[in-house]
Formats: sequence, C-alpha cells, structure tokens
Amino acid sequence: MNVPFLSNDFVGFKEALAFKESQGRYRVINELGYLGKYQFGKETLKRFRIYNTDYFLKTPELQERTFVAYCKLNKWILRKDIKRSIGKTINGIKITESGILAAAHLSGAGNVKKFLRSNGAIQFNDAFGTSIESYLKKFADYDVSNIEATKKPVV
Repeated sequence: MNVPFLSNDFVGFKEALAFKESQGRYRVINELGYLGKYQFGKETLKRFRIYNTDYFLKTPELQERTFVAYCKLNKWILRKDIKRSIGKTINGIKITESGILAAAHLSGAGNVKKFLRSNGAIQFNDAFGTSIESYLKKFADYDVSNIEATKKPVV
C-alpha cells in the first residue's frame, strides 16, 4: 500500500497518524472498539463530552476537531517533558515534539511521561504490540508548533 507524500507540518502529521491508525477512514471501528479516523477510545471521547459514538463516526469535522483538541491537551500535560526531552536520544531514538504527541495518542500522556522520565527503561506496547518507541520514531520531525498547549481544550 502506497502512502501519499505528506508535508512535515501539522496536516502531514495528522494525516500520517490517521493513516497508521485507520488508513484514514472515518467510520471504522476496530476489534477493540476504538473509533474513527484517529481510533479514539470511548473514555477519551467522554473527556471531550462526546457520548454519541454513532454521531461521532458519521461526522468527520467532529473527529478532526477532537484530534486537534486531544493534541492540545497532550501538549499541555507533557509540556515539561517536551521541554526537557526534545533533542535527546533515548534507546537510539531522537526525541521530537511530534514524536511525543504521537506516542501520547497511542498510549496516553502518562505512559509517555513514564517512558521519558525513565530514559526509556519503562516501556509500553498497546494491545496490538505497537510501542511508544515505534511512534516516537515514525512520527518524528513534523512541525506541530501551531498546536497550543491547552489545559482544557474544547471540541
């Protein structure tokens, strides 16, 4: 399967992540119940007061806004770790802001904190075996500077 060329800006970042998560399909639900283009869990959606999963799946604009809000929230939660870690190398992986945000999308900000603060000693793999390290590597070097760290982002 060929992946289209993507720029290294936020649009490229979100489309690359969406392709990895769902091949960019808005209406997909995986076998673990994760939903939509970015494969959100129901608990994450509840954080943004999204309870109607059928409506969520049928509304691409809502999925896009939710992804941006989740990036803003993760950037807020991880702001100190981003500042401390960017440019470091952990387990042979160059740490970048976009890699950190992608890893947080995969595993949650708390698991990324544990990984970074343990200098890679505390690992995390999702139910499919995908690691924080693989997302740090795969999604490095996108420019996500336009995403503002926000404590309580709204969709």
